[in-house]
Amino acid sequence: MLRFATLTALMIAATSTLAQDVRYVSDQQFVPLRSGAGSQYRIVHRGIPSGTRLTVTQQSEDGDWAEITTDRGTSGWIRSQYLMTDTPAQVALDSAQQRVQTLADENATLQSQLDALNSEKVDLLNQSTSTESDLRSVSEELTQLKQISGKAVQLDADNRRLVETSETLRASVDMLESENQRLEDKLRNNAFMDGALAVLLGVIIALVVPRLWPKRKRNDGWA
Repeated sequence: MLRFATLTALMIAATSTLAQDVRYVSDQQFVPLRSGAGSQYRIVHRGIPSGTRLTVTQQSEDGDWAEITTDRGTSGWIRSQYLMTDTPAQVALDSAQQRVQTLADENATLQSQLDALNSEKVDLLNQSTSTESDLRSVSEELTQLKQISGKAVQLDADNRRLVETSETLRASVDMLESENQRLEDKLRNNAFMDGALAVLLGVIIALVVPRLWPKRKRNDGWA
């Protein structure tokens, strides 16, 4: 009983060891290419890998062999059983993997372009914000300029009015100066006339007054 249990344990251990050694059979095949339609002909190419694209030029009478030419120009006979019209699974898988890699590269490129576009979008948003700020500043400056312009128009009107008032006052001053000069001339003339009249009056008095006083008679006793 003990021997049976030991043998069973060894078998289980061996089975576990064999189960852990997992392998896969490769689907890669290398088909020999011969100089004629038969195994007795010499081999002109020892290994055409599976998935190689071939062009069939003719077949043997029994159909077991086919004469082919590769895209590189190698010609010979190969068993028809190795030929197929559909794309081999490995080739299709490789093509699919290449396609996946191409799509991954394109996706990475598109992602890079998307990141660049997002970065440009952020830059444009920042520029837009800055532009809006500048626009507000310009609008405020324009409002101030309009206010200043309105004040400037008012100041110009006030200045014109003051100029007109100044010209009117200057004309009034000129008129007053002219009137003052006329009055001064008149006063000088009046003073001259007054002086002349005073002199004339003095002469008249000197001539008339002595005649108005009676002459004294001479006293003969004093003669």
